[in-house]
Amino acid sequence: MANLVRPLLARDSALIMGILNVTPDSFSDGGEFHSLDLAIRHAEQMVADGADIIDVGGESTRPGADPVERQEELDRVIPVIECLSTRFDVPISIDTQKPNVMHEAVKGGAQMINDVNGLRAEGAVAIAAKCDVPVCLMHMLDIPKKMQEKPDYNEVTTEVSSFLRSRIDACLASGIDNADILIDPGIGFGKTLNHNLELLNHVGQMIEDLGCEMLIGVSRKSLIGMQLGREVDSRLPASLGLAVQAVIKGAKIVRVHDVLETHDAIRMIEAVRNYDKPNNKNKDKSF
Repeated sequence: MANLVRPLLARDSALIMGILNVTPDSFSDGGEFHSLDLAIRHAEQMVADGADIIDVGGESTRPGADPVERQEELDRVIPVIECLSTRFDVPISIDTQKPNVMHEAVKGGAQMINDVNGLRAEGAVAIAAKCDVPVCLMHMLDIPKKMQEKPDYNEVTTEVSSFLRSRIDACLASGIDNADILIDPGIGFGKTLNHNLELLNHVGQMIEDLGCEMLIGVSRKSLIGMQLGREVDSRLPASLGLAVQAVIKGAKIVRVHDVLETHDAIRMIEAVRNYDKPNNKNKDKSF
């Protein structure tokens, strides 16, 4: 079967990746979609709302989270992936650090691998190459359990870029095509508020320097709470602002909880950006 993510990456428009956490303890929606029926219904709503990709995760990577055993993660994600991949035309991404989970998820119908650990686990790069699907390489300082204890960098953009360059090179050496590699600076994954703001300000520079498309995940994250004092359920406006900012700077995929709102915000900025009055077929309307 032809991979459905590759033609999406070739489009001019940004892509909306809807988050589907089938976990009991994710920071924003943990436990909400833990059953197969609830997960399917939520995915169906995200597809209706305009999601281009559904990202399924079975292990929380929130700060302080404990790791999940491989079999438990498989039991959480594989039934969901198998069901969604046959029910919808929207491609499924697997959000995992474990090579075995990557392999089983792709066998079950996933068409993209999204790894917060940048394919650093033993055998992960080789498995990803064998799976022959697009991959997203994220920067994370340490592990989720300890990553926010004392994040420290001399030059955060330089160091994150250097890490991503090394992971890109590892993928290229394994035979993964450059067009199949996305990068993610890992907002909130071992970074202070200032680190996050600096990285978001350098999205365009990192894309140009590293030569890969970028995925950005800022939806409802703690940097919003740090900057504005907002609780998780009050972070939608700021999440939209950060998503729009990232796309304006060149991000290809925004990974979000609030698909409809993000879809509409992104599509409107693209409508303005792409407007060409002599060729535009939409006539002005009176209201």
